[in-house]
Amino acid sequence: MGHRVVRLSKFRNVYGTCWKRDLCYDDIKVSKSSSDSTFCTVNQKFLAVIADSAGGGAFVVLPNPKENVGRMKSDCPVVSGHKGPVLDIAFCPHNDHLIASGSEDCLAKL
Repeated sequence: MGHRVVRLSKFRNVYGTCWKRDLCYDDIKVSKSSSDSTFCTVNQKFLAVIADSAGGGAFVVLPNPKENVGRMKSDCPVVSGHKGPVLDIAFCPHNDHLIASGSEDCLAKL
């Protein structure tokens, strides 16, 4: 009547590895909002991140190819148009160049 002390798991010997710095984006000012929303969204062509900005909501849309990874400039262009903080962003599944954003000012913008 042997009892198992160690529970068997298929993830027992799995170890994660960090991405290399030449494959990552650096120095993106992400929003510090504590809402239950996603801070970024991605499609085949773009990466969008809700940015930490003063005076309203803004988000950054970056091209997705591997050539554009690395440290982001402090003056990278942002999309702004909301009066309140942006809560959620999403790309259209049918059009890669269309993004929707919703904010605390009760507006959704395309």
